[in-house]
Amino acid sequence: MARTQNFDTIAIHAGQEFDPTTGAVIPPIYQTSTYVQESIGNLRGGYEYSRGGNPTRTVLETLLAALEGGKHGLSFASGLAAEDTILRALLVPGDHIVLGNDVYGGTHRLINKVHGAWGVRNTTVEMSDLAAVERAIIPGETKILWVETPSNPLMKISDIAALAELGHRFGVTVIVDNTFASPALQHPLAFGADVVVHSTTKYLGGHSDVLGGALVINDDALAEKAQFLQFAAGPVSAPLDAWLTVRGIKTLSVRMDRHCSNAQAIAEHLQGHPAIDTVYYPGLPDHPGHDLAKTQMRGFGGMLSLAFAGGAPAARAFAESTHLFQLAESLGGVESLVNYPSEMTHASVRGTELEVPDNIIRLSVGIEDVADLIDDVEQALPTR
Repeated sequence: MARTQNFDTIAIHAGQEFDPTTGAVIPPIYQTSTYVQESIGNLRGGYEYSRGGNPTRTVLETLLAALEGGKHGLSFASGLAAEDTILRALLVPGDHIVLGNDVYGGTHRLINKVHGAWGVRNTTVEMSDLAAVERAIIPGETKILWVETPSNPLMKISDIAALAELGHRFGVTVIVDNTFASPALQHPLAFGADVVVHSTTKYLGGHSDVLGGALVINDDALAEKAQFLQFAAGPVSAPLDAWLTVRGIKTLSVRMDRHCSNAQAIAEHLQGHPAIDTVYYPGLPDHPGHDLAKTQMRGFGGMLSLAFAGGAPAARAFAESTHLFQLAESLGGVESLVNYPSEMTHASVRGTELEVPDNIIRLSVGIEDVADLIDDVEQALPTR
């Protein structure tokens, strides 16, 4: 879908015409399971049963496509439901996936254990090494190149355009998880990706009050397959969840500006601290992906990770000593969160190539006053 307006305007208006009956500025929540038909098979507005379609979900799906500059948006009950749907749309037993060696633990669990039991094979690889990615592709058998950039939790930056070119040379579908950046900062389809996936629970919803997932697809045939599975398997977002996500998206751009500036300030403050071995944040000039991130992202995001010099004891102590940074799963809300990946979000990848070092802490930097956030981090840091 060609963008005729700028992003901030799209986020507030796309798919959201005022209600024609009452003039309500905000489209209503259609909290209904079914719809009265004009006559048998003669549907009102194409709506028959809410698993197949719901006007509130239609608003969100239209908005998602517009945000990513894509043709087809699909909304799901969770990010993993969206991922599972696109995997089923593209794969049969015996097929092969190449994915990054630093992706969300739930994504690897879904691919490796759920789809692996179904006969799908996978290879993990360093996505910044194009030669290694090419070696991992099995011509005729690899069907998906799964890219997560920035990656979770080590904030690796992958070259979307180069990976898209490489994947397409082998007839491989290139999927980009855009959750960490959000469409406010990055548009993978514009760099050649075929599919964008989101956990809308995170920055799109933005307030830690809703679960959701999304796919944005340009190819009509692939979108039709995914839409069939969305209907046939039923992993759809509920009307209230769709409405909450639309409400969150209205402030996405201004929230991301604050997330980025706060994370940048904290990363710069912690760089060189004796208690910290490494600050993983693409906004730092010495980050390996800094220059690439500048070319494909509008900002560097609100996520950063820290490697503690004191090992696991220091990392765990920090995670349990912050106050404004609350110890919890998830990310991307207006409030700041701290996470210990090796035993929380990435516990399922222990013992694999994706195992997260136990001295790593991940911060989801919220939009609170940055001076208060820095004070909170400082009081929790080990003294040495």
